[in-house]
Amino acid sequence: MPKKSLVICLFLVLLAIACNKKTDLYKVVGVKDGDTMVLLSPQNLQVTVRLAEIDCPEKSQAFGQAAKQFASDLCFGKMVKLIVNNTDRYGRTVGWIELEDGTSVNKQLIKNGYAWQYRAYSKSMELAMLEQQARQNHLGLWQDENPTPPWNFRKGEREQRTEQKVDKPKKKRTYKKRRRKQRDTVAF
Repeated sequence: MPKKSLVICLFLVLLAIACNKKTDLYKVVGVKDGDTMVLLSPQNLQVTVRLAEIDCPEKSQAFGQAAKQFASDLCFGKMVKLIVNNTDRYGRTVGWIELEDGTSVNKQLIKNGYAWQYRAYSKSMELAMLEQQARQNHLGLWQDENPTPPWNFRKGEREQRTEQKVDKPKKKRTYKKRRRKQRDTVAF
């Protein structure tokens, strides 16, 4: 009997601890662009987060500033939950951000027409459907007849930079002969 009550007490204690455990919440302290945020961790460390499975227009691209503003209006200054997927080649955390009420920032950007599903990194049918609905309703960037996906925009910018480097003529190095001062010559 004592063994049984000990197990029950231990179970109740563990259950109480599990129920009281709060998920770590982060504060959104910066929105770099539509799909990149800066969060402040509970330990007061800044974490740059690239939103997983979506791709917003670049800031210099059509609807880039609108995507950034939408993301900012949605979550800047708010407490959010971070669900980490991995880290990208730039050292950013890649993940999902949810508001305290469970609203997914990633999904809201697609649903409102401010992002594409990043199909190279996402196979989500839900995101595909949200994007299709935004297209059909001509929301956000889907107001344009033929919007350029950000991955194609970035590729075009890279090619343009490469072409500029190739087109730039190389300067020829010229070497000036150094003149030695004659130490022995004295002018009268």
